Amino acid sequence: MSMSLAVKTENLGRVFRLKRREGKTPRGEPARKEVVALSGVDLEVPAGELFGVLGPNGAGKTTLIKVLNTLLSPTSGRARVAGVDVCENPAEVRRHIGVVSGGETSGYGLLTVEENLWMFTQFYGLSSREGKRRIAYLLDIVGLADRAKTKIYHLSTGMRQKMNFARGFLTDPEILFLDEPTLGLDVQTSRLLRDFVRRWMEEQRERTILLTTHYMQEADELCGRVAIIDQGTILACDRPAALKRKLQGSSAVRLQLVGVEDPQGLAERLRELGALTLSEVDGHLEVDLILERDNAIQRALGMVGESGGEIVGLQKREPTLEDVFIALVGRGLSGEGR
Repeated sequence: MSMSLAVKTENLGRVFRLKRREGKTPRGEPARKEVVALSGVDLEVPAGELFGVLGPNGAGKTTLIKVLNTLLSPTSGRARVAGVDVCENPAEVRRHIGVVSGGETSGYGLLTVEENLWMFTQFYGLSSREGKRRIAYLLDIVGLADRAKTKIYHLSTGMRQKMNFARGFLTDPEILFLDEPTLGLDVQTSRLLRDFVRRWMEEQRERTILLTTHYMQEADELCGRVAIIDQGTILACDRPAALKRKLQGSSAVRLQLVGVEDPQGLAERLRELGALTLSEVDGHLEVDLILERDNAIQRALGMVGESGGEIVGLQKREPTLEDVFIALVGRGLSGEGR
């Protein structure tokens, strides 16, 4: 597969048709509401790449993963995984893939961690000896070796996520979909899992991972290329460093303010200078600005003064992937508007 594409989508779309609640349908409107989850998605992921899909909750990341791993059918367009059409031969696609989903509650509560994972190895035809070897190895990696004999219903949410992570690697898939794999995990555990993902990719150069996340650092550290998605549409796709270079000439500035009487009014004025996000942090107003020119900083400070606000902190920094996202859509991954 080294010269082939692990994943290819062409004009991929997915629309959900939701039935309106009885008595809530406005006169003259259809009884079903359409929600566009994916629209015209074109992606090519070569075998051997660790490819990231970055976007806020509700952007379409999980829908894309579900289409690619055959859990959802596309409404329009085509998708091929390992060279196989996901609609024409879903069973064949499943032979090549593995999936880890953040927040997933898989597993049988009456079985132990070890028994759940062993059962999964049998579904995929691994020998009992090899299955047990892989289970022991992966439980050690995720820090659950001492919980191997613990029944699932005794595990915390974070521990269940660690088990799910281990399960995704048990069958050593050609193509692995990691959908928010570190969701709900602490910083140290997330770092350990990212280190393991890097080593796993380096061991065999033809392994492929498609990672969805809304954690900027995760995407920046792991991914060779990143697609930024919002409202079901791919806004940009490139290497993280290349995406950040597109903001060269712009200034990324964080202002910490107190005493602003009309935050939204100030935001509207600052928006004339560039994209921004606004949030309340530890009793002060925090404004992240992407300014097109350095001299715009003075204008921004003047606007703050005119608003009655006081600047208690100012930081100018190198552009990040989140700055790229803000510049593209005018809001941060938290969903806070400009």
